[in-house]
Amino acid sequence: MVHISERHYPENRIENRYVMAHRYPGQRIAITRPIIFLGLVTYALIVVYPMFWVLCTSLKSNKDIFLDPFGLPSMGDLQWSNYAQVWTAGSFGNYFFNSVIITSLTVLAVVLLSAMVAHLLSRFVFWGCRALLFYFLAGLMVPIHLSIVPLFFEMRALGLLNSRLGLWLAYVAFSLPFAIFILTGFFRSLPVSLHESARVDGAGEFRAFWHVMMPLARPGMVTVAIFTFLGTWNEFFMAFMFLSGEGSQRLRTLPLGLANITMVSQYSSDWSLAFAGLVVVVLPTLGMYLLLQKQLSQGVTVGAVKI
Repeated sequence: MVHISERHYPENRIENRYVMAHRYPGQRIAITRPIIFLGLVTYALIVVYPMFWVLCTSLKSNKDIFLDPFGLPSMGDLQWSNYAQVWTAGSFGNYFFNSVIITSLTVLAVVLLSAMVAHLLSRFVFWGCRALLFYFLAGLMVPIHLSIVPLFFEMRALGLLNSRLGLWLAYVAFSLPFAIFILTGFFRSLPVSLHESARVDGAGEFRAFWHVMMPLARPGMVTVAIFTFLGTWNEFFMAFMFLSGEGSQRLRTLPLGLANITMVSQYSSDWSLAFAGLVVVVLPTLGMYLLLQKQLSQGVTVGAVKI
């Protein structure tokens, strides 16, 4: 009998490893599963613990924060009044209203405009179509901090400083490139035959887009809405630049209000209000993500990589 060595035939070595891996799959999984589990638990602790610590600190008094900053609050002395005080004395009710108005209008405008542009770029072929797509994508390469100075002077020349309209226009302009990038790939992943069938049945272009293509693109639009909401709700730099003049106190958003409370707390040692305000800012973002996390992952994986 002739013995065939693995040294002379490397393909036998690969085949033997393949057979061993599939013959005893439980051993390989048993080794890697504890390592993966330990890594996930460590990452969860790193992410969850700071949020838990902020929540606990918001229910303490200033004295307890300084005496035991990392300890749990006393269950018999939870300072729920911190939230009522930050909502009234800290003017968070007004800041919250401004954030809701600006963020909602920004999300609505970005989703509708980017969906129409993405449908145009993915379904129609015309001269300059590719160049127009790259023109929109070039907006992703422009840093906000680099463009803030000319944008500030332009806003001042147009009389849009210290107004919700000016801040809203800036948010829409800087959110559109990413939204068009996501939705263009998503619309290209949809079957062309559905759009053609609607046109053959007598539907106009707008009706085919509104009643056929937009409902199919809902996962991608939800993804755009979530990212736009997160970027607008937590945005501080542009809001600080455009809403820092005289008479803009009533127009400020939650991040500016939180910064204002933090600066006041630096002199009055009222850090409990600052942490309570931080919880108020974080809760809507966390709630939206938990509510729409399935649509978020589906929209990113389906359409974002097909451009």
